[in-house]
Amino acid sequence: MSQAIIINGLISSGVYALLALGFSLIFGVARIINLAHTAFYMVAAYLILTFAVSLGLNPYLSVVLSIIIVTVAGVLSYRLIIARVRQHDATLPIVTIALTIIIQQFILMGYGGSFVAVPSMISGYTTILGVKVTYQYLLTFGAVIAILLLVWVLLMRTRLGVAIRATAQDRQVANLMGINVAGVEMITVGISVSLAAIAGALVAPLYVVSPGMWMHPLVMVLAVGVLGGLGSLPGSVVGALILGFAETLVVFLVPTGAFLKGAIALGIMIVVIMLRPSGLFGVSFEEER
Repeated sequence: MSQAIIINGLISSGVYALLALGFSLIFGVARIINLAHTAFYMVAAYLILTFAVSLGLNPYLSVVLSIIIVTVAGVLSYRLIIARVRQHDATLPIVTIALTIIIQQFILMGYGGSFVAVPSMISGYTTILGVKVTYQYLLTFGAVIAILLLVWVLLMRTRLGVAIRATAQDRQVANLMGINVAGVEMITVGISVSLAAIAGALVAPLYVVSPGMWMHPLVMVLAVGVLGGLGSLPGSVVGALILGFAETLVVFLVPTGAFLKGAIALGIMIVVIMLRPSGLFGVSFEEER
């Protein structure tokens, strides 16, 4: 059982980390708490369903098309809707959650409210430490690790990464240094939405998709952000590991109480915040800013 907990915990944590990284990036650079973040995660899953099942396209091509379309849609929604109200702190959360509900209603109209399974991109399984693990799980885990490494390289080893980090630390100073702050914001939004789309693409073949699949990940992303320190990228990864494994432990150790997995994970967040209100990495983030 311990091996199964580790495997499933890593998958859940990896998906939460991708979502939380994108959420933290847009918060750090654009100062936006985007509650529509997981709506794009949901749209990517449904687009894969459309391309791979309804249109019969190659599963890998379906993933690429879904990520591209969702990223473009996310950037346009930011430019046309979110950017217009970003200065109004009270209005912004309402607008982003309204955008999410609108997206959900369109999905309900197009696909109905039932749970739908997305076919795996790769079939078969192998045995690891006595546990049968499907190749789809291994593909998902490998993709999560690769994407996290690519994001780290982008932020720490490229000029664009320097511009993103400089803008997150101090917009005015970054502007004085000749950085196109508005351009960096748009690129960061694109990266953020693409991470959400990738997470949706990775999750779709593992679980069933439904019009309400954005709700639980949104709660967990907010919890991960608060636990790790809102806007802290290392905190997003560490927080995702803690809450992802907390959920998995509840499901495996208390099967009859699996419905409490979210409550247990959020309870851990509350305990940590009571002991350290700024989050696990909140102090270092504030010092950077």
